[in-house]
Order: sequence, then C-alpha cells, then structure tokens
Amino acid sequence: MVTYLIVSILSGILFGVLDGVINANPLARRLFEVYQPIARTSLNPRIGVGIDLVYGFVMAGLFLLLYNSLPGATGLVKGISFAGLAWFFRGIMSAASQWVMFKVPLKTLLYSLAAGLAEMLVLGVLYGLTLKPAIG
Repeated sequence: MVTYLIVSILSGILFGVLDGVINANPLARRLFEVYQPIARTSLNPRIGVGIDLVYGFVMAGLFLLLYNSLPGATGLVKGISFAGLAWFFRGIMSAASQWVMFKVPLKTLLYSLAAGLAEMLVLGVLYGLTLKPAIG
C-alpha cells in the first residue's frame, strides 16, 4: 500500500511535468495556436496539480487492477502493454475526435499522438517497474 501511494503521487507529479513539457515548448505552442480562440488566458496551477495527482492515483490503481490480465511475463512488459491501452483511450480517441469535429492541422494531431504515446510509455514503465498486486 505504501508503494502504491508513493508511485501514485510520483506519477501524478510526472503527469504535471510531462504535460508542461509537452504543451509549453515552442513547437507545441506553434502547433496548438489553432486552439487559441477557445483556450483559457490563464491557468489555475492548484487545480491542475490536484487533477494530475488524481490521475496518478487512478492510473496506478487501474494498472494494479488489470495487472494479471495485461500481456507480458514481466512487470516492464505489462507496463508497456498498459501504456498502449492508456494511449488508445487517452490519445488516439482524443485525436480521432479532434480530427472529425474540428479543423485541426494533421501535424498538430500527429504531435499530440506522439507526445501522448511518450507520456503514457513513461508512466507505464514506471508502473511496470514499481507496482505489483499484493498476494493474498
């Protein structure tokens, strides 16, 4: 349980850091200009940190719940499998919806897909190397 708490907090912090790196770099800022008309002009960092921490707990908990069903013989492979699953639900479905509903340039969608995959892989590897369900 202690490991779960530590990893959940760490992954929540990683969510925030990775989201900042992914969304605030010069390339992303240029690519995401398409969203400027609907983007907020300021952010509430406390709410953002809180949301990212909740994501960390939920993702770590889901990894543990799915652990025995994930493909792979090692925690690392299971973490990568989990990353692929999370990327599908978080990244691919989001990019597909954006493509269908809005006039978003293909390069923006491809960046979002690649960045989302990288983010999920980092988190999946973290979970795979550190979390295992309790026996008993």
